[in-house]
Amino acid sequence: MLKNIPRVLSPRLLKVLSEMGHGDEIVIADGNFPAESMGKNCVIVRMDGHEACELLKSIIKFFPLYQGACLPVMVMETDDGSLPPIWDEYLKILIDEETERYNSGMERLARNDFYERAKRAYAIIATGERALYANIILKKGVC
Repeated sequence: MLKNIPRVLSPRLLKVLSEMGHGDEIVIADGNFPAESMGKNCVIVRMDGHEACELLKSIIKFFPLYQGACLPVMVMETDDGSLPPIWDEYLKILIDEETERYNSGMERLARNDFYERAKRAYAIIATGERALYANIILKKGVC
């Protein structure tokens, strides 16, 4: 057994996070996201009993975000352009855990663009998150 690892991070998820390299992307998907059909060419990690914020908060402690010119965090836009409340929660987690980087927000991707990006991700974490438009992509940086 290891110490100080959040219980929400399963051994399989920890393995996936450590396998990822600079520039690889991981999707934290809500319960409505078509993870299995999107993830034909990537690793699917089932975390159905967990919420997206809980996972993001635990992952971001260990996951260096990309520091290049583009934003290392992307979210799926709503069809009507509204801002889902969970985005504020995501931003708060990112600011609290990644203070040196998070003053710039998150890149918004249209649904189909998000799907195309997810198909190229290293992994998709399929959560039980009930909030709509709670899908988020993290791009890995270096330590």
